[in-house]
Amino acid sequence: MTSLHYNSLADTCRRIKSGELSSIQVTEALLARIEALEGELRAFAMVTAEEALKSAEAQDRKRRSGAPLGLLHGVPVAVKDLLQTAGLATASGTQVMADFVPERDATVVRRLRDAGAVIIGKTQLTEGAFSTHHPQIDPPRNPWRQDHWPGVSSSGSGVAVAAGLAFGALGSDTGGSIRFPSAACGLVGVKPTYGRVSRHGAFPLAESLDHIGPMTRSVEDAARMLQAIAGADPEDSTTLPNPVPNYAAQLDGPIGGLRFGVDWDYAASGVDEGVTAVVRSAVDRFRELGAEVLEVRMPPRYAVLVENWIRTCAVECAKAHAPWFPQQRDAYGPALAELLDLGAGLSPDVHAALEREREAFRAEFDELLTGVDALIAPAMPIAPPSLEAIEAAIRGDGEQAALITFTAPFDYSGHPTVTLPAGLFADGLPQSVQLIGRWLDETTLLRAAHAFERSLQFSEHPLP
Repeated sequence: MTSLHYNSLADTCRRIKSGELSSIQVTEALLARIEALEGELRAFAMVTAEEALKSAEAQDRKRRSGAPLGLLHGVPVAVKDLLQTAGLATASGTQVMADFVPERDATVVRRLRDAGAVIIGKTQLTEGAFSTHHPQIDPPRNPWRQDHWPGVSSSGSGVAVAAGLAFGALGSDTGGSIRFPSAACGLVGVKPTYGRVSRHGAFPLAESLDHIGPMTRSVEDAARMLQAIAGADPEDSTTLPNPVPNYAAQLDGPIGGLRFGVDWDYAASGVDEGVTAVVRSAVDRFRELGAEVLEVRMPPRYAVLVENWIRTCAVECAKAHAPWFPQQRDAYGPALAELLDLGAGLSPDVHAALEREREAFRAEFDELLTGVDALIAPAMPIAPPSLEAIEAAIRGDGEQAALITFTAPFDYSGHPTVTLPAGLFADGLPQSVQLIGRWLDETTLLRAAHAFERSLQFSEHPLP
């Protein structure tokens, strides 16, 4: 029998709604697990125990009163600590914002609460959501193997969900920060279409690249969380007006007749053989499920975006940090300070040229997707690496660019992606695969991911 902390978000919600469990019971169980494991795993910037228990009590009272119950009723979830939470500090992994206490929730946090979720804590992230943690932060540790990378800035969210400290969490993705922790920690991660989810109240790394999305242990859980947070927001002019589908209700549709594309040059060049083998296995599984898989050609322009992602990020990040940098330079870690220096020194023409490349790539990738419903690709070009190996990669510009080969192009283009567990490597670390779909077609991606998940029946957890 699955332990309560590893039960799915969806099933836990159903059991709380039925009265089989109470939100207080579930929240107390997770707080006890956090107390037991957090000192080792360092997933949280802040555990909001008192607030979570008050929220759980309120959800239980709501159920007893017979009032309508939300999509996430009574279930403890976590949010990345760059999302504003009213009355609670939102440090964004920095020292310069360590004492910032917002008066209002970010839109996605408010929507989680409106759906009945219990916010159990705020997860740790890299400094300003860039590549490394501030020197004064003890980074999260991968529960599968603590000497291995837990992913980049949303790693606290990934660790919390993988270790059973939360039933789901929100992350943000600018160059791969939902997808890398999901891949490294064996989770489902959804990077929605740009504009599908509001960024109001989220501290930016690079506003034109930032996406907010769910990280969970199942596709149904991700669908529920995405449905809860998606939709237009008058406080974020980049959000899209399109109606939000009932993602969870459409998961069980057949995938026979869907067409997937794969570019083997893209999926194999400069990629670990084991990672390419995972993609080949995923292709075979989708064919067994009745889908058609076609060979396609990734628009070559993606390489320009991969190589220059750091420049777009630097220019936009420098704008976000203008209130503090360079005046408070000593409060910054070296990696983020170097990025901000780069951004301050770049000509506006560089950013403008990359915007033209972005628009051209988006059009070319849209053209590719006229022939297939989604692209299958790795999430990372390597298996989950050791901390020593990833630190060397982050220090080297060429290796750092190679790492974001399968992530950065779709932050630029805004196309939705789903990262899925695909089993375990021989050393016991998680395998993953990524699906990239048409704008606003998260429904098809989630349906395909759900079919893949049911067929694979991946049920491993890193800890008891």
